[in-house]
Amino acid sequence: MNLVVLDGYTLNPGDLSWKIFPPQLNCQIYDRTAPDELYDRAKNADILLTNKTRLNESALQSLPLLKYIGVLATGYDVVDVHQARRQHIDVTNIPAYGTSSVAQHVFALLLELCTQVGHHANTVRNGAWNRSPDWSFSQTPLVELHGKTFGIVGYGRIGQSVALIAQAFGMDVIVTSSRRPASDIACVRWASVDEVFSDADVVSLHCPLNASTKGMVRTERIARMKREAFLINTSRGGLIIEEDLAEALNSGRIAGAAVDVISTEPPREPNPLLAAKNCIVTPHIAWATKEARSRLMVTAVENLNAWLSGNPKNVVNQF
Repeated sequence: MNLVVLDGYTLNPGDLSWKIFPPQLNCQIYDRTAPDELYDRAKNADILLTNKTRLNESALQSLPLLKYIGVLATGYDVVDVHQARRQHIDVTNIPAYGTSSVAQHVFALLLELCTQVGHHANTVRNGAWNRSPDWSFSQTPLVELHGKTFGIVGYGRIGQSVALIAQAFGMDVIVTSSRRPASDIACVRWASVDEVFSDADVVSLHCPLNASTKGMVRTERIARMKREAFLINTSRGGLIIEEDLAEALNSGRIAGAAVDVISTEPPREPNPLLAAKNCIVTPHIAWATKEARSRLMVTAVENLNAWLSGNPKNVVNQF
């Protein structure tokens, strides 16, 4: 059987090994696949692995040999799963691999907003401390997290992990979510989404992007936030109307924001958040620690082996 990896570079830029995939498969690995390269690369494939390369209805219809699609991520909106089902193609995803890494990145972003370590380290390198008349100086407000309220929108695996870390900082945690976990070891306070935005000193987004959440962070909701509040987004860029957030930051309506995701990645056109005041933007790296990528690859192999043995798991298009 022929296996083609359409866009393997972000998963494995060279520090992991593709050799863990079943040796009986004829594997072809591509770092990236442009839309006009898709057909030629995939036309003889029985198995496709994709991360961000889109497999829409017309693409799938052009691939009659295809039997299996493994999405190298948790979200699988890059695949038309309904068309795949019509063609009897199983589609799997990786349901959990980066929980700890994403939760860690949330607090890397938040701590940078609170103390701006990078900025102050640069001022020292540039001689500002040498020129200071005092033994200590700061150029931005410094914020302590202890005793403040951390708001979480979306309380799945990552949201729950973030809650535990927030509590370790001495923060009160308030959450809202479309579903409650069977058990909640963090013992948080539940509230409506509007209450989370109005009560929290930090709001962190951990919900999926769908019809009900798209653009949920807009002017009306930002207006509920405290002026000294921070917004964190490591989920999906489409949750935020970026023009509204940029306006709020530039006017001082809220104190700061930090996002690892934006509406178009990479930003091919000017994005208002890139020039907004006190806004940190990182290039979608929360998931990308070596440890998380290694777990992702191992799970992708486990999904594929399960399918080859006739016992597929993590199938997302069994409607």
